[in-house]
Amino acid sequence: MEKEKADQMIGIRIPKSVGQRLDNLAKRTGRTKTWYVREAIMAHLDDLEDIYLAEQVLERVRRGEEAVSDIDEVERRLGLDD
Repeated sequence: MEKEKADQMIGIRIPKSVGQRLDNLAKRTGRTKTWYVREAIMAHLDDLEDIYLAEQVLERVRRGEEAVSDIDEVERRLGLDD
């Protein structure tokens, strides 16, 4: 993971049970709760972006605002229709 020039601080509220799990994990491993929260965000941010952006595209498709192609058309365009 490449370190950015300036980190940004945010505050979040989490359920008490999650906080307790983080406390236990941090104590057992010698890492901080912040480290684990940061790792979780970094590990899942790409997936979350993909999901939400895909949902936006799907809505545009449903409204007829986004072009779609069937598999036969895609294969023809890529020269795979032998």
